[in-house]
Amino acid sequence: MSQTEKKAVILLSGGLDSATLLALAHRDGYTCYAMSFDYGQRHRCELDAAAKVAKLNSVKAHKTIRLNLDSIGGSALTDTNIDVPVELSEGIPVTYVPARNTVFLSIALGWAEVVDAQRIYIGVNAVDYSGYPDCRPEYISAFQQMANLATKGGVEGKPITIEAPLQQLSKAEIVLLGTGLEVDYSVTVSCYNPAPGGEACRVCDACRLREQGFTNAGIADPTRYQ
Repeated sequence: MSQTEKKAVILLSGGLDSATLLALAHRDGYTCYAMSFDYGQRHRCELDAAAKVAKLNSVKAHKTIRLNLDSIGGSALTDTNIDVPVELSEGIPVTYVPARNTVFLSIALGWAEVVDAQRIYIGVNAVDYSGYPDCRPEYISAFQQMANLATKGGVEGKPITIEAPLQQLSKAEIVLLGTGLEVDYSVTVSCYNPAPGGEACRVCDACRLREQGFTNAGIADPTRYQ
C-alpha cells in the first residue's frame, strides 16, 4: 500500500447529507472508511440505508458502532416519551441529541488514527439545519483545535483535519452537488420518525428540509413517503 495514499473517515448516517459527503470524498481521491452509529435512535432504519450507501460506494471498510445514548435520553430521537415535533420551532429543538456530534467525532478521530487517515468528513450544515449547536462553524473549529492537541499525529505535526464541506450549502445546493456526483438518494433515509420500512413521515424537520431542497433544486424527489 502506498505511503501517500489519501484516506478519510466518513461519518455516514444514511441520510441525504452523509451520502453526498461520501461521494464528495471519493471525488476528492480519498480511500473511504465509513463509520455509522447505532446510538439508540428511533429511526434505526437509517442504519440499513447507511449500509446500502456504503456498499454502493465501495468503501474500504464500514463500521457500525453501538452506543447507548438512549440511556441518558434528552432527545425526541432517543426517548420515545418525547414526541417528534411536526412543526418548525424556535431555538434548539427537542430533536437535538445532547453531545452527539462530539461523541461521534471523538470515536471517528480514534479510528482515523488507527487507519492513518488524514481527514474526517462530517456532514454538518449551518444553513438549512434545525438549530443544533454542534453544527455551527465555531463548533467544528473548536473540535479541530482539540483534535490537534489530543492525537499522536497532531503532536508530531501531522494533524487530522476535520472537513465539513456541506456546512455553508443550502439543502438545494447539496442536492445539486450530489446529483452531479450520481448519488442515489432513493436509498437514503433522512426522516426522524419513519415507518418500519423506512418510508418518511413528510412532516418532521428533516423531511421538510429535504423535500424543500429537492423542490428548490428542481429535481424530482425520490424519497419514499408514508
